[in-house]
Amino acid sequence: MERTILGEQQSLIKTTGLTKTFLASKRGLLESLSRKPASYVRAVDRVQLEIGKREILALVGESGSGKTTLGLLLCTLENPTLGDIYFDGEKVQKSNLKKARRKIQMVFQNPTDSLDPRMNVRSIIMEGLQKFPGDKEKKQRQFEDSMKAVGLDPMEFGQRRPRDLSGGQKQRVAIARAIASNPEFIVLDEPTSALDASIQAQVLNLLVGLHDKYGFTYLLITHNIAVARFISDRVAVMYAGRLVEVGSTDEIMTAPKHPYTQALLKSVPTLETKELQPPTGETPSLLNPPSGCRYHPRCPYAMEICKTTDPELSRVENSLVACWLYPAPRVVSSMSSSEK
Repeated sequence: MERTILGEQQSLIKTTGLTKTFLASKRGLLESLSRKPASYVRAVDRVQLEIGKREILALVGESGSGKTTLGLLLCTLENPTLGDIYFDGEKVQKSNLKKARRKIQMVFQNPTDSLDPRMNVRSIIMEGLQKFPGDKEKKQRQFEDSMKAVGLDPMEFGQRRPRDLSGGQKQRVAIARAIASNPEFIVLDEPTSALDASIQAQVLNLLVGLHDKYGFTYLLITHNIAVARFISDRVAVMYAGRLVEVGSTDEIMTAPKHPYTQALLKSVPTLETKELQPPTGETPSLLNPPSGCRYHPRCPYAMEICKTTDPELSRVENSLVACWLYPAPRVVSSMSSSEK
């Protein structure tokens, strides 16, 4: 499936120096009295990212790379430790947080966990509309329209509870809940990973159809390169809390620049590949990450500078790459000039 990036694309989401740290362990009275220094996990580290209006950006990387945390930050479900988030050109802060949240939704990985088992489908979707303007009739129409949009009959499924639904139906309900308020930006956190293989393609086709019909902007979080290739306009590769490469899907899939991206693609089965080559070495601890480039302990091309200095995203042909193999002036935008 071929997807193109809009020529005159405006930024909907932009982050500057976005960082999120978590306390690694609870601190009790004894730790406080002993003045033991606190330990922190830096799940997202100085991320500079832009997502264009109507764009589908896939965020890929191994488990524990910080993808979901970044998605939660962009949904304002987590507060950044440092850095800023801009939505449609306006900095998201306490004074306009509710305004931004009305335009943002998230579809979680496991619909069984994200749907309240005590509520029926209609109540689940209507609950999500409570904080939005409109009378009961308008919200009823929104419920019915969102259910029809995901291929479920509102009369047939409205009174069912999650336990009465298949895995694919649950995810469709979760998607209906997300689109019922007509958001502009939707974070899709591994939306097919909990589904049977036979259902995954149906849900992906549904998401593409909704994007084409309503113009949603998606951030698709996935570890599945094949899913990213199918649905996305651009791909951002994340490693140990940092973005290491950003580019068009075609560019990333056919001519990856960063050694980590190259290793990821070598681990994906294709018709031409008989033997897979998964990335070697262990993923780093976010509690005590390596100095310099975080990938250098696993990188076959590591140099001395890689061990001491963390590279910034820089323009390499049509992509942005954070790697000392491509020394170039630092850039702060993750959208190419042709995409702005």
